Amino acid sequence: MNTAYSPWQPPLIWRAALVLARVLVGLLARLEVTGDVPAHLRRGPLVLAANHISPFDPVVMIAACQNRGVAPRIMATAGLFRAPVLGAAMRHAGHIRVDRGTSAVHRALDDAATAVAAGSVILIYPEGRIGLDPGMWPERGKTGVARLALACGAPVIPVAQWGAHEVLPYRAPKGMLRGVARALWRRPVIRVHFGTPVDLGEVSAVNPGAARRATDRIIDALTDALAPLRPDEPDLPRHVDPGRPSDPSRAHRRRLG
Repeated sequence: MNTAYSPWQPPLIWRAALVLARVLVGLLARLEVTGDVPAHLRRGPLVLAANHISPFDPVVMIAACQNRGVAPRIMATAGLFRAPVLGAAMRHAGHIRVDRGTSAVHRALDDAATAVAAGSVILIYPEGRIGLDPGMWPERGKTGVARLALACGAPVIPVAQWGAHEVLPYRAPKGMLRGVARALWRRPVIRVHFGTPVDLGEVSAVNPGAARRATDRIIDALTDALAPLRPDEPDLPRHVDPGRPSDPSRAHRRRLG
């Protein structure tokens, strides 16, 4: 990758949001962050691939990234960008709109590739949705994150997190007040682990099926990083959200390293 660029600088509104997220998570939970992002990658180019278990995940990930001195640009659903105030703030902060289910969805990958080439850190959820695996393990991923990494040559770091599902329920805002009140009272532990970069060196973008193989490798790495965060919940989560549906159709065959 050509490294002759001026690294992207997060605007003030985003730097403030990073600090605010850490304060908010601290009020609702006990955040434990392990692992790290190598110093030379903290300002990009870099892709962070995280598992998705709760509507509270983005706040948790922002707080964890602030803890590690990283200011990622987030690939987020188009609905957030249509919100009157939030949408304007997200655009100003440099986040990337993803129009899922439309022909414009491919534009998000082009925008992300441009951002990575400009030296940004991109945060993406390779599952493409809040996972519905019955055991809340990472689902079979969409190929977007792998295609982005293979096209740009940027390293991919898996970021596993566990515990956000105890703060906000799946159907939030429905049940949100109850979830927040419960979290304020119990302050559950939320664990985030930054893993080691995924080795995609043997995967060539020009070979058929390369994106699928790279995606599986990324999900495997996420699964490996998640396992130590939930040692007493190896099969099913201890906290049960009655409003969370179950969909085993996209279950990923777990390969714990």
